[in-house]
Amino acid sequence: MTPLFHAHTEASVFSLNGIFDILLHSVLDTLKALPFLFIAFLIIEFLEHKAQDKVKHLFTRSGTAGPLIGTIAGCIPQCGFSVMSANLYSSGIISLGTLVAVFLATSDEAIILLATSSNGAFEILRLIVAKVIIALVFGYGIYLIERKLHKAHHHHSHDLCEHDHCGCDENSGVLRPALIHTVKVFGFLLLFTMVIDLAVSFIGTERLSHLLLSESAFQPLLSALIGFIPNCASSVLLTQLYIEGTLSFGALIAGLCTNAGAGMLILFRDKSKLKENLKILGIMYLCSVIPGIILHLCF
Repeated sequence: MTPLFHAHTEASVFSLNGIFDILLHSVLDTLKALPFLFIAFLIIEFLEHKAQDKVKHLFTRSGTAGPLIGTIAGCIPQCGFSVMSANLYSSGIISLGTLVAVFLATSDEAIILLATSSNGAFEILRLIVAKVIIALVFGYGIYLIERKLHKAHHHHSHDLCEHDHCGCDENSGVLRPALIHTVKVFGFLLLFTMVIDLAVSFIGTERLSHLLLSESAFQPLLSALIGFIPNCASSVLLTQLYIEGTLSFGALIAGLCTNAGAGMLILFRDKSKLKENLKILGIMYLCSVIPGIILHLCF
């Protein structure tokens, strides 16, 4: 895929023709990703419909293997497992360590968007390896602390509910949710491409990088906060900024580790557990920022 952001002279930007040229390039370049997005989401929806019941069964019987199973499930780029794990945790079926492992490993749209970049295979492999290590280390670390504190989980299967935030229920088939995901991600991709392209042209690359703390070890702290936005918009934004060189790899990892899709929303729907859920939010932030800063300094 060709670069989404194009360089323009300062004089051309301030004319209507200059702005139109920027937006036109954004639209044309983003359109090139549309067929790939649809095919990818079609495959993902097919796998989700075939695999989710089996993964749920593994989760309920996971025990010590919970964080490992959660990490593997989180690596599959789809929206269901983070929501499912939040439901299972709220019902006392899986441990906090398993929940954190799923959340940290989830990357959804980032994997698909990285595949459209010039060095996609390497970037996807690097992302998955980093997130698997992070999810396993912190997932099992939290799990062992839970065991030491004797925090048991009790089954309350009547508390479980199915997710329906994207039309991905078992009766919706494969085509409809794939189309919904494609349109949603394409819309965010187009919007952010236009906004960032205009920002680069008006503000300048160096100034925009400065605003996003490009040369600072604090950039992962900022991107991790962006990642908490419970929507694919945040992962699309973070990934695009990384592809264009504005975000470091460490900052991308920090943002994508906190980006657990709608899973966090599922936890916060129970207002009686607000204090506990805020603690989970803090744990997620620390588990994302610490490796993010380390990677930021190393790469």
